Amino acid sequence: MILSDADILDRLADGDLAIEPLDDVDQQVQPASVDLRLGERFLEFQRTNIPCIHPTEADEVGEYVTETTVEEGEEFILHPGDFVLGTTAERVEIPPDLLATVQGRSSLGRLAIVIHATAGIVDPGYRGQITLELSNLGAAPVALTPGMRVSQLIFTELKRPADRPYGTDRGSKYQDQDGPQASRIGDDTEFAAASNESDASVASDGDPR
Repeated sequence: MILSDADILDRLADGDLAIEPLDDVDQQVQPASVDLRLGERFLEFQRTNIPCIHPTEADEVGEYVTETTVEEGEEFILHPGDFVLGTTAERVEIPPDLLATVQGRSSLGRLAIVIHATAGIVDPGYRGQITLELSNLGAAPVALTPGMRVSQLIFTELKRPADRPYGTDRGSKYQDQDGPQASRIGDDTEFAAASNESDASVASDGDPR
Protein backbone atom coordinates (compact mmCIF):
# COMPACT_ATOMS: atom_id res chain seq x y z
CA MET A 1 0.00 0.00 0.00
CA ILE A 2 1.34 3.44 -0.96
CA LEU A 3 0.86 6.03 1.78
CA SER A 4 -1.40 8.99 1.06
CA ASP A 5 -0.83 12.47 2.43
CA ALA A 6 -3.05 11.64 5.42
CA ASP A 7 -1.08 8.44 6.09
CA ILE A 8 2.24 10.29 5.83
CA LEU A 9 1.13 13.00 8.24
CA ASP A 10 -0.10 10.37 10.71
CA ARG A 11 3.23 8.54 10.61
CA LEU A 12 5.15 11.79 11.02
CA ALA A 13 2.97 12.70 14.01
CA ASP A 14 3.54 9.25 15.55
CA GLY A 15 7.29 9.82 15.24
CA ASP A 16 8.29 6.48 13.71
CA LEU A 17 8.77 8.19 10.32
CA ALA A 18 10.98 11.28 10.44
CA ILE A 19 11.78 13.92 7.81
CA GLU A 20 13.76 16.82 9.23
CA PRO A 21 13.62 19.68 8.74
CA LEU A 22 10.18 19.70 7.11
CA ASP A 23 9.93 23.47 6.82
CA ASP A 24 6.72 23.77 4.79
CA VAL A 25 4.34 20.87 5.40
CA ASP A 26 1.57 22.31 3.21
CA GLN A 27 3.90 22.71 0.24
CA GLN A 28 6.11 19.64 0.65
CA VAL A 29 3.54 16.97 1.54
CA GLN A 30 1.93 16.04 -1.77
CA PRO A 31 -1.15 13.76 -2.28
CA ALA A 32 1.02 10.60 -2.09
CA SER A 33 4.61 11.77 -1.59
CA VAL A 34 6.86 14.29 0.14
CA ASP A 35 8.95 16.81 -1.79
CA LEU A 36 12.57 17.01 -0.63
CA ARG A 37 14.85 19.99 -1.15
CA LEU A 38 18.33 20.17 -2.63
CA GLY A 39 21.22 20.49 -0.21
CA GLU A 40 24.23 22.76 -0.62
CA ARG A 41 26.97 20.14 -1.07
CA PHE A 42 27.96 18.37 -4.29
CA LEU A 43 30.55 15.80 -5.33
CA GLU A 44 31.90 16.54 -8.79
CA PHE A 45 33.59 13.88 -10.89
CA GLN A 46 36.88 15.04 -12.39
CA ARG A 47 38.05 14.14 -15.86
CA THR A 48 41.31 12.26 -15.45
CA ASN A 49 43.86 10.64 -17.72
CA ILE A 50 43.95 7.37 -15.82
CA PRO A 51 42.89 4.28 -17.82
CA CYS A 52 39.89 3.55 -15.59
CA ILE A 53 38.47 3.83 -12.09
CA HIS A 54 38.51 0.65 -10.02
CA PRO A 55 35.38 0.89 -7.85
CA THR A 56 36.99 -1.35 -5.25
CA GLU A 57 39.94 0.99 -4.73
CA ALA A 58 38.92 3.68 -2.25
CA ASP A 59 41.97 5.84 -3.05
CA GLU A 60 41.09 5.95 -6.75
CA VAL A 61 37.46 6.82 -6.05
CA GLY A 62 38.53 9.56 -3.63
CA GLU A 63 40.91 11.10 -6.19
CA TYR A 64 38.15 11.08 -8.78
CA VAL A 65 35.73 13.34 -6.88
CA THR A 66 35.94 16.78 -5.29
CA GLU A 67 33.38 18.34 -2.95
CA THR A 68 31.82 21.72 -3.71
CA THR A 69 29.69 23.73 -1.29
CA VAL A 70 27.34 26.29 -2.81
CA GLU A 71 27.04 29.42 -0.70
CA GLU A 72 23.65 30.87 0.20
CA GLY A 73 22.13 32.76 -2.71
CA GLU A 74 24.39 31.11 -5.29
CA GLU A 75 23.67 28.41 -7.89
CA PHE A 76 25.18 25.16 -9.04
CA ILE A 77 25.29 24.97 -12.85
CA LEU A 78 24.72 21.46 -14.18
CA HIS A 79 26.02 21.32 -17.74
CA PRO A 80 24.81 18.96 -20.48
CA GLY A 81 26.32 15.52 -20.02
CA ASP A 82 27.45 16.25 -16.47
CA PHE A 83 26.96 13.79 -13.62
CA VAL A 84 27.33 14.90 -10.01
CA LEU A 85 26.28 13.63 -6.61
CA GLY A 86 24.08 15.94 -4.61
CA THR A 87 22.16 15.50 -1.38
CA THR A 88 18.78 16.23 0.08
CA ALA A 89 18.62 19.01 2.63
CA GLU A 90 16.39 16.79 4.76
CA ARG A 91 17.46 13.89 6.93
CA VAL A 92 15.06 10.95 6.96
CA GLU A 93 14.44 7.99 9.24
CA ILE A 94 12.52 5.13 7.65
CA PRO A 95 10.80 2.63 9.99
CA PRO A 96 11.15 -1.14 9.40
CA ASP A 97 7.68 -1.47 7.86
CA LEU A 98 8.12 1.16 5.14
CA LEU A 99 10.06 1.25 1.87
CA ALA A 100 10.76 4.67 0.38
CA THR A 101 11.31 5.40 -3.31
CA VAL A 102 13.10 8.51 -4.58
CA GLN A 103 11.72 10.04 -7.76
CA GLY A 104 12.43 13.24 -9.65
CA ARG A 105 9.98 16.08 -9.88
CA SER A 106 8.16 16.40 -13.18
CA SER A 107 9.06 20.08 -13.51
CA LEU A 108 12.77 19.28 -13.46
CA GLY A 109 12.32 16.22 -15.66
CA ARG A 110 10.91 18.54 -18.33
CA LEU A 111 14.23 20.39 -18.18
CA ALA A 112 16.04 17.04 -18.74
CA ILE A 113 17.33 16.87 -15.15
CA VAL A 114 17.45 13.33 -13.72
CA ILE A 115 17.90 12.95 -9.96
CA HIS A 116 18.89 9.27 -9.77
CA ALA A 117 20.61 6.78 -12.04
CA THR A 118 19.94 3.54 -10.16
CA ALA A 119 19.68 4.37 -6.46
CA GLY A 120 15.94 4.94 -6.19
CA ILE A 121 15.37 2.75 -3.13
CA VAL A 122 15.61 3.90 0.50
CA ASP A 123 15.56 0.75 2.60
CA PRO A 124 13.52 0.10 5.74
CA GLY A 125 15.63 1.20 8.71
CA TYR A 126 17.70 3.77 6.83
CA ARG A 127 18.70 6.99 8.60
CA GLY A 128 20.43 10.00 7.08
CA GLN A 129 20.38 12.38 4.16
CA ILE A 130 19.78 10.91 0.71
CA THR A 131 22.45 11.10 -1.98
CA LEU A 132 21.06 12.21 -5.34
CA GLU A 133 22.63 11.13 -8.64
CA LEU A 134 22.12 14.26 -10.74
CA SER A 135 22.43 14.24 -14.53
CA ASN A 136 21.66 16.76 -17.24
CA LEU A 137 20.37 14.91 -20.29
CA GLY A 138 19.46 18.09 -22.15
CA ALA A 139 21.26 20.49 -24.47
CA ALA A 140 21.43 23.54 -22.18
CA PRO A 141 23.00 24.15 -18.75
CA VAL A 142 20.52 24.26 -15.87
CA ALA A 143 20.97 26.28 -12.67
CA LEU A 144 20.18 24.35 -9.50
CA THR A 145 19.58 26.31 -6.30
CA PRO A 146 20.07 24.77 -2.85
CA GLY A 147 16.73 24.75 -1.07
CA MET A 148 14.69 24.14 -4.21
CA ARG A 149 12.35 21.15 -4.23
CA VAL A 150 14.27 18.67 -6.34
CA SER A 151 12.89 15.18 -5.60
CA GLN A 152 9.94 13.39 -4.07
CA LEU A 153 9.81 10.49 -1.66
CA ILE A 154 7.07 7.87 -2.02
CA PHE A 155 6.35 5.44 0.83
CA THR A 156 5.12 1.87 0.45
CA GLU A 157 3.93 -0.08 3.49
CA LEU A 158 5.36 -3.60 3.69
CA LYS A 159 3.14 -6.58 4.39
CA ARG A 160 5.44 -7.37 7.32
CA PRO A 161 8.22 -5.24 8.87
CA ALA A 162 11.73 -6.16 7.73
CA ASP A 163 13.40 -8.68 10.05
CA ARG A 164 16.85 -7.26 9.28
CA PRO A 165 16.40 -3.57 8.40
CA TYR A 166 19.14 -1.38 7.00
CA GLY A 167 21.74 -0.49 9.62
CA THR A 168 24.93 -1.36 11.42
CA ASP A 169 23.72 -4.84 12.38
CA ARG A 170 23.97 -5.88 8.72
CA GLY A 171 27.03 -3.80 7.87
CA SER A 172 25.15 -1.16 5.86
CA LYS A 173 27.65 1.29 4.37
CA TYR A 174 25.68 4.52 4.20
CA GLN A 175 23.77 4.60 7.49
CA ASP A 176 23.64 8.11 9.03
CA GLN A 177 25.31 9.68 5.99
CA ASP A 178 25.70 13.44 6.03
CA GLY A 179 25.95 15.05 2.61
CA PRO A 180 26.66 13.28 -0.68
CA GLN A 181 28.72 10.13 -0.36
CA ALA A 182 30.93 8.59 -3.05
CA SER A 183 30.69 4.90 -3.84
CA ARG A 184 31.82 2.48 -1.14
CA ILE A 185 31.38 -0.62 -3.25
CA GLY A 186 34.85 -1.70 -2.19
CA ASP A 187 33.40 -2.41 1.26
CA ASP A 188 31.10 -5.10 -0.16
CA THR A 189 31.89 -8.48 1.34
CA GLU A 190 32.79 -10.13 -1.97
CA PHE A 191 35.41 -7.47 -2.73
CA ALA A 192 36.74 -7.46 0.83
CA ALA A 193 37.31 -11.21 0.58
CA ALA A 194 39.19 -10.80 -2.70
CA SER A 195 41.31 -8.03 -1.18
CA ASN A 196 42.22 -10.21 1.81
CA GLU A 197 43.25 -13.02 -0.51
CA SER A 198 45.42 -10.60 -2.49
CA ASP A 199 47.06 -9.28 0.69
CA ALA A 200 47.73 -12.80 1.85
CA SER A 201 49.33 -13.64 -1.51
CA VAL A 202 51.58 -10.58 -1.30
CA ALA A 203 52.64 -11.48 2.24
CA SER A 204 53.42 -15.03 1.15
CA ASP A 205 55.30 -14.23 -2.05
CA GLY A 206 56.92 -11.01 -0.98
CA ASP A 207 56.10 -9.67 -4.47
CA PRO A 208 53.04 -7.45 -4.97
CA ARG A 209 52.87 -7.93 -8.73
